[in-house]
Amino acid sequence: MKRHCLALDLKDDPELIKAYDDYHKEVWPEVLQSLKESGIQDMAIYRVRNRLFMIMYVDDNFSFEKKAEIDAKYPENEKWEELMLNYQKPLPFAKPGEKWMLMEKVFQL
Repeated sequence: MKRHCLALDLKDDPELIKAYDDYHKEVWPEVLQSLKESGIQDMAIYRVRNRLFMIMYVDDNFSFEKKAEIDAKYPENEKWEELMLNYQKPLPFAKPGEKWMLMEKVFQL
């Protein structure tokens, strides 16, 4: 099983951060289904202030391209992503259009 770690920021507004957290207590079923179909076996998002850290454990057939294809099968995914844009903001060094950014592992015990 492979692991991917990603980072993203939220807009630094306590009300928006709370709303983002609340949405993630009840992620839409179609979004969850899409994640599972793409080969994500486990996923968690952690937050410190407005910085998000996502860790995904994926099967050997997972790719971000495959995930995008599967996401496209579910119109709810596009609606979810549009909704999340109200709360998310790119990392300061992100390229235009870049959201979640892969992190590089720098240490392991």
